[in-house]
Amino acid sequence: MIRYALAILVLFTLPLRAEVPIQEVTSPGGLKAWLVEEHSIPFVALEIRFRGGASLDEAGKQGATNLMTGLLEEGAADMDSQAFAQAKEEVATTIGFDIFGDVLTVSTRYLTENAEASLELLRAALIEPTFDPVAIERVRAQVIAHLKSRTTDPDEIVGDVMATAAYGDHPYARYLGGTLDSVAALTRDDIVTAFRNAIARDRVYIAAVGDITPEELGRVMDLVLGDLPDEGAPFPADVEFAASPGVSVTPFDTPQSVTRFGQPGMEIDDPDFFAAFILNTVMGGSNFDNRLMDEVREKRGLTYGIGTYLIDSDYTEAFMGSFSSQNNRMAEAVGVVQDEWRKMAEEGITQEELDAAKLYLTGSYPLRFDGNANIANILASMQMDGYDVDYPATRNDKVNAVTLEEANRVAAEFFQPDNLRFVVVGQPEGLDPTVN
Repeated sequence: MIRYALAILVLFTLPLRAEVPIQEVTSPGGLKAWLVEEHSIPFVALEIRFRGGASLDEAGKQGATNLMTGLLEEGAADMDSQAFAQAKEEVATTIGFDIFGDVLTVSTRYLTENAEASLELLRAALIEPTFDPVAIERVRAQVIAHLKSRTTDPDEIVGDVMATAAYGDHPYARYLGGTLDSVAALTRDDIVTAFRNAIARDRVYIAAVGDITPEELGRVMDLVLGDLPDEGAPFPADVEFAASPGVSVTPFDTPQSVTRFGQPGMEIDDPDFFAAFILNTVMGGSNFDNRLMDEVREKRGLTYGIGTYLIDSDYTEAFMGSFSSQNNRMAEAVGVVQDEWRKMAEEGITQEELDAAKLYLTGSYPLRFDGNANIANILASMQMDGYDVDYPATRNDKVNAVTLEEANRVAAEFFQPDNLRFVVVGQPEGLDPTVN
């Protein structure tokens, strides 16, 4: 019954709005957080993030941070994995860990009446993980099974090929889960080292939404995170998107080829970013009414779906896209994308396209703020991206401020048809590779 109540609380929390009242909180111990108070429902969503993520893997230890993250809820303090899971169940608390290239995330949801017990469990996982040898082998086996499955998935392969082409020896070129050989060779000491590298106070970002005051959040931060080490491992260096322009083909036995395409991107704090954001929406954004969906899917039936996206990672920026197509039609689809890229650079967009993109982007934004957990997630991301607390209230104004003249100037500067790289995995017919 308690778990059912918790699920209901997650669904029905804050109303749809983007102008959330964000407070900046500093704990007695000096930790900082963003808070949105919502006391009508006795529930708290707490989002903790540690900058660095899988990019902190040491040379030869690829996959260590991923394996370590998978073990954080497999035993802590005097609890083994079953005891830890049972303790969470008894207080209807969710504690989830995830790993990405730039960040390790910790997502906790708890009822106010169970706050103390829930937070003690969270603290134990972050301060006193056991990394029990039995649990290590169990999670290692799960990771290895996943890595084996990736070798038969063309979508995974094409991502790996593009990452290697774009980033060379940088950690971004490596799959965050590691390789079969690297994961098999990881020792418990490697996992402990990965933990010390990733979980530290100098890289933590915190957001809370729900039934909690600034004073209480300050106490919670020091309780859960106060005993962490001050510093983790150094962060990687910046790297430029450096994939050679042209087309490469990786042979793979499949009736449908897959591709990633991309070029250098733009930093999120670049003055032209919102213009580029709109141009991406017109070209191949998350809306279905965009040029590539129209030209590649609707007019020619070359794919079921195609999309583009701006990537602003901690150490690089890229402008990427992806789609799949039958082997005998991939060459035509690549040609259409190349033509649209060049058309955008040479001709820009129309006033009608600009207005439609603005309407979509400003109308869809408030829908993201649809619950405590989502809001906490957004607040944590905003902090990592360097935004101010008033960003949700001003973001749509920044979108609406982009003029047609500005958008088309940025289109000419940002879209680089001669630098566009396609990585294709499959058996495309009539598509001759121009780069290795």
